[in-house]
Amino acid sequence: MILLSNSQEAKRYHPAYLLVELFEFLRNSFFFILFLFIFNFDVTSGWIFWAKLVFLSAAAFTIGKIFLSWWLHTYEVDHASITLREGIFVKKVRTIAFDRVQNKKTSTSFIHNWFKLTSLTLETGTSNEEASVRFPVLKRQEAEAIIEIIEKGTAAETPVSESEEGESDGSLPVRPEKSARVEYFRSTNKDTLRAAFTSLSFLAIFPILLTVYFQVDEFFTLEDDAENAVLYFADHLWLLTPLFIVAILISSVIGYVITTIRYGNYRIEADRDRIYITRGVGQVHTFSIQRNKVQAIQIEQPLMKRIWGIVEVKLISAEAVSIGDELATNSLYPFMKTKEAYALLGELLPQYTVQDNLTRLPRNTIWLKLLRPYYVTVIVAVALWFFRPSILWVAGVLFAISLISRLFDYLFTRYALEGDSIQIRTGGFTTTTFITRRERIQEIEVSQSKLQRAFGVRSLRFTNRAKPIHVSSIQDVPDGLGNKFKHWFVQRKVKFE
Repeated sequence: MILLSNSQEAKRYHPAYLLVELFEFLRNSFFFILFLFIFNFDVTSGWIFWAKLVFLSAAAFTIGKIFLSWWLHTYEVDHASITLREGIFVKKVRTIAFDRVQNKKTSTSFIHNWFKLTSLTLETGTSNEEASVRFPVLKRQEAEAIIEIIEKGTAAETPVSESEEGESDGSLPVRPEKSARVEYFRSTNKDTLRAAFTSLSFLAIFPILLTVYFQVDEFFTLEDDAENAVLYFADHLWLLTPLFIVAILISSVIGYVITTIRYGNYRIEADRDRIYITRGVGQVHTFSIQRNKVQAIQIEQPLMKRIWGIVEVKLISAEAVSIGDELATNSLYPFMKTKEAYALLGELLPQYTVQDNLTRLPRNTIWLKLLRPYYVTVIVAVALWFFRPSILWVAGVLFAISLISRLFDYLFTRYALEGDSIQIRTGGFTTTTFITRRERIQEIEVSQSKLQRAFGVRSLRFTNRAKPIHVSSIQDVPDGLGNKFKHWFVQRKVKFE
């Protein structure tokens, strides 16, 4: 085990902090630099000249702030808490107790790799601006030591252990020693190819080229040259085929590289308490999620993934889970074969079983779905009628898509209420399967509109504790299921009160 210094003195970040923050500033300012100093490098008057001066002043201020932040910001880790001293003009001291830390994640960019460093973020689960504690640069051994100290400190302060279902057992005063990690999944080149294709990332080059064209055209007037190029290719149509093939090949390579950077070397590991996910090449991200914090399972399958038999399994958790500045990232590998994903889910979280024999909606509900108002189609049709009547046919296409989506919604919607579990599947072009257990549901709602009453069906809605709160619903289930669902939930209350 690697220990931190016992002196408990406040420490300054590694000097590589300066390089990491400077690179982040340059990355965020890339388009300003491109516009001001590349496209308009010879402009020495007018508003562009003043914009250059403003940018240079802001850059000088930012660089000075980066240096002062490195010099003045310190951190201190003791046996029970973390203390951060921050601020340049206004000093601020933050102390975070170990028992408030819910999740730990690391992110390693290529700059971190140069110096064998990483960044560490500790999430407390609160929703304010101080919800997380971030160490921008740490030695990897030091980050591991901090995580180990936090886990041991949390374990020491935990008087009882939690079972898989979240119940406490007072007869167990101390948590057993942490078990070893077991690797359950590691992505291969074949998985990365499949991910690049199904995510359509190979098509990303075309909108990027269009954006670059319109940006450059504002300064260099490329319209005449583009028109001449179109006329040339109109006279030489045979050139379009090889150019199109070359463009697809180049975009495929770029798409594969982008997918590899984001999803390459994807690993899923677990011990008795947590599930660990590592992903990325060049910039590596890791995060973990407690098994007993998982409130539900959500399986998403858009049309493209359904065609290729691929699903994305998401874990709905009571703790905050995120990577970097992205939205909450609680997904197992997003491009996994259906059978493989279900088998993995059975190993990691056996209490959440994916059932195959789900019940379909009553046949008469297909007419209910088709009779519901088409608000978006009507709004689009009215807008086109007044402003662009020549393309009113677009409203007809939108109406046809809405019809097909509702038919698919009827065909794919399923439900199952068995034992302590409920499973619902909803959606048309994209289906979502949601699985949770009775003790994980916080609140339910059974509703019925006048139109539903005429067809003898209802809607179910239930809430799971998560960050943020997760609400699930299914429409047009039989009246009998609504009553059964309420009785089923009441039994849960009687059991746990």
